[in-house]
Amino acid sequence: MASRRSILDLVGDTPLVEVSELSPNPAARLFVKLEGQNPGGSVKDRVALAMVEDAEKAGLLRPGEPGQVLVEPSSGNTGIGLALVCRVKGYHLKVVLPASVSPERRQMLGVWGAEVIESPGGEGSNGAVRIARELAAAHPEWVFLYQYANPANPRAHYEHTGPEIWRDCPEVTHFVAGLGTSGTLLGAGRYLKERNPAVQVWAVEPPAGETVDGLRSLDDGFVPPIFEELDGAALLDRKTVVRPRESIEWVRRLADAGIFAGLSSGAALAGAARCATQVPEGEQAAIVVVSADGGWKYLSTDAWTGDVDAVAERARSTIYF
Repeated sequence: MASRRSILDLVGDTPLVEVSELSPNPAARLFVKLEGQNPGGSVKDRVALAMVEDAEKAGLLRPGEPGQVLVEPSSGNTGIGLALVCRVKGYHLKVVLPASVSPERRQMLGVWGAEVIESPGGEGSNGAVRIARELAAAHPEWVFLYQYANPANPRAHYEHTGPEIWRDCPEVTHFVAGLGTSGTLLGAGRYLKERNPAVQVWAVEPPAGETVDGLRSLDDGFVPPIFEELDGAALLDRKTVVRPRESIEWVRRLADAGIFAGLSSGAALAGAARCATQVPEGEQAAIVVVSADGGWKYLSTDAWTGDVDAVAERARSTIYF
């Protein structure tokens, strides 16, 4: 393998691994795209790099000029991805982070030198969004990339994640991913449907009012602007609800296949398994699931070794996504 000029050149082109032994339907093959293999450890590295490069092209950020500040709300992965990109490029990042996030997230932001501004833990990611928008309005000299409304978010997946899946699994019949900012579903899902309109796009979300790591329910009152602008409701073939306990159970099943993934990956796989059971008799399916990140940021949850009910209960008070 050729050497790379920068660690940022390793963002994307993540492996796709078959885990059909976990499928409840022998006619439905399961494939997991391992986004934890990105240098910052998650699918959000793609978005972070794309948003910063877009801002540079637009002149909002000027490479090499000291003192430039970015502000962004995050409950973890986007903040870590941006912190990595900003550390390499020399920008200062302020991350608005719910007070209830897991310690691993906060520690990783510190590793990359990001400044953490706390938002109320009880408000979750919605509270972080609110405060970040207030700070951006009060400090117009700061650059506010705002992943929930930034077109570079879904475009990163349209230009890269989707084509990678099509290259590695052209027989794909279903694409399943967690519903967070909606960028992965909108970008990769749209690309796959353009290649084959029969491909179904399934979104995994938690029940309204409940927390599943890395996911959000649109019924909780905040719909990402990119979801509305790109007509996400028309793109999705189905939304399926996964509870915290299911995400823990299925992340343990991923470990049975040798994959150490984050809790939202368990939720996505639970949704894919549900999808597999609904494949009509006599038909074959190839279901591609996005594993958003690796499991190392979730070790404090005790998700792999603790009592499942106890882990699910702790998730009500601590954000692990």
